[in-house]
Amino acid sequence: MTEASRSTRFRVGLLGARGYVGVELLRLVLAHPKLELTYLGSRQLAGKTLASELPEADGSGLVFEDLTPGEVAQRPVDAVFLALPNGHSAPYVEAIRRGRPETCLVDLSADHRFDDDWAYGLPEHHRASLQLARAIANPGCYATAAEVALRPLVGELVRPPSIFGVSGYSGAGTTPSPKNDTNALRDNLMPYALVGHVHEREIGRHLGYPVRFMPHVASFFRGLTLTLDCELRHAVTESALEARFRAHYAGEALVRVQTEAPLVSDAVGKPWVSVGGITCAGSRAVVIATIDNLLKGAATQALQNMNLALGLPELLGIDVSERLTAVHSASR
Repeated sequence: MTEASRSTRFRVGLLGARGYVGVELLRLVLAHPKLELTYLGSRQLAGKTLASELPEADGSGLVFEDLTPGEVAQRPVDAVFLALPNGHSAPYVEAIRRGRPETCLVDLSADHRFDDDWAYGLPEHHRASLQLARAIANPGCYATAAEVALRPLVGELVRPPSIFGVSGYSGAGTTPSPKNDTNALRDNLMPYALVGHVHEREIGRHLGYPVRFMPHVASFFRGLTLTLDCELRHAVTESALEARFRAHYAGEALVRVQTEAPLVSDAVGKPWVSVGGITCAGSRAVVIATIDNLLKGAATQALQNMNLALGLPELLGIDVSERLTAVHSASR
């Protein structure tokens, strides 16, 4: 940590504060010892107080605002979280870059995950490029889990892995659609974008190896699970492969390797990726990965990235204990 960062509180803005990820970011930033939330951008909630939507923020005095890109660029902050829908960040990025080029930006949409001018925010694999970065593209939730689960195997893969994914419906966002319609999802499993999903392309690009990804959405609210079927160059035992994973992620607080298959219900409220259930038959290996799509799949990873960019301890403000952290549910 730099001398300045030991004593300084960094001013932070948040755009897209209404969504599920935005709410998680609000909680994290408000509790962070070195970040000061200075403005909230939300067109739908403009004029409402933060406390009216998030009771634990009582006393903050913050009010949601419908901010134009020009207005955002005039706000003196050190960093901005962009938790906007895909395709909406460009005007804000351009305005901030013109008016306050020193501002650190962390974009949680897919808009810059294929842009070489932006650091890719998966710290476990790209930590060096994230330290003091000014532009960070936060990875997608499925992509985070898949890349963590596949990275130790990349040199051994002989064909594109098949990835079967199931996510809770919070991954579809708050805009009404069949993928977050609880009536349509009841007693159901809904496949979608089975070829060419944006996360399929993202995983392939940043892994450096193509994959075949088949996403589905289920009736639970948050969390996701991936089953990854891999063909390797050599036969391997389950114990040897598990040992490889443990060695690869030794010292990584936000990757948990376990023997048993991780469950979605255990991922909820946790800021890490769990990898386990490794099963082998000759050169075929199947691996399970789970993640809370709103936390390590979005908000806590964004905070992890911003900590690195601001010269703060990487895990500052992130609960890495075994206890279940407070989460919001579909009833909110």
